[in-house]
Amino acid sequence: MSVRYNAAFTALLAAALFGATTPLAKTLLGTMSPFMVAGLFYLGSGVGLAVAIAFQRVRRSEKERANESRIQLAEVPWLLGAIAAGGVAGPVLLMFGLSTTPAATSSLLLNLEGVFTAVIAWVVFRENVDAQIFLGMVAIVAGGVALSWQPGASGVSAGALLVAAACVCWAIDNNLTRKVSTNDAMVIACLKGLIAGSVNLGIALLLGAHLPGFGKTAAAMFTGLAGYGVSLVLFVVALRNLGTARTGAYFSVAPLFGVTLSLILWPDMPGVLFWVAAALMVLGVWLHIRERHEHAHTHVLMDHNHRHRHDEHHQHTHDFKWDGDEPHTHPHRHVPMTHTHGHFPDIHHRHIH
Repeated sequence: MSVRYNAAFTALLAAALFGATTPLAKTLLGTMSPFMVAGLFYLGSGVGLAVAIAFQRVRRSEKERANESRIQLAEVPWLLGAIAAGGVAGPVLLMFGLSTTPAATSSLLLNLEGVFTAVIAWVVFRENVDAQIFLGMVAIVAGGVALSWQPGASGVSAGALLVAAACVCWAIDNNLTRKVSTNDAMVIACLKGLIAGSVNLGIALLLGAHLPGFGKTAAAMFTGLAGYGVSLVLFVVALRNLGTARTGAYFSVAPLFGVTLSLILWPDMPGVLFWVAAALMVLGVWLHIRERHEHAHTHVLMDHNHRHRHDEHHQHTHDFKWDGDEPHTHPHRHVPMTHTHGHFPDIHHRHIH
């Protein structure tokens, strides 16, 4: 299977885990404050991943530990910005939105995250966009408008606006995380979970909330580990290989998984606007998935450190004794090269068009 399809599958799996979290969060909101739910979700994610990282490092050899990619000082502001936007503001806005919005509707509204992610990637970080990708985003936006509009009301519901605001926060998070995506995805997700979880939990306790019983606390933390922790690890890996806008597009299928689960938990036949919105969003995702991008491009001189195989972009020598095992991690240099092949704005193809 090609790198592209591996990355697409990784993004879709991340979407499935995150999408299932939304209706599960809805079941917890009746007994916990939004800050408490967000705090336990992220804290569960951070603690669970910290245990996994510790176990992983015990098993690694001394050489592997020496060659690990470490977050550089210049990357710290990008990571802290991502944590503030996506780890603190986003989840809280979502929880407040969920408290007044049906779970199925909220799940489909999360498609807007992909749209906002792409717009920021195109406008701020100058990722390329073609007519097909643009039309896909138009379809998703139209679906979001149809889904959040309330016939007979004066406009869009406040709950829907809060969910949309959460999507803006996660879009900012996705684009900032792109700047540190060559680092260990598990470490990035763990730091976000521990910091964001502690902040949200602290706010909840300061506002007078109390920790729920052991069973509900464990359920919330385990849900967060899967839906926020493992999902984010997979998302960062996909981000590294597909670029921000494309990964966001694949991630847009998350609401479909959420809708399926929410309709199982709360059986109810949605109205016509729901199905119109779903059809528009599916069309938008399909247009993104079928995109092909190929042209002559030049790679500039670059030094970095990430997990890799010796493919056409990694033909380098080693300054240590290599046993032939791959993929592996070590600092390496990319020499200038011009060639033509299908590609996406991954960590090696962030060139101007």
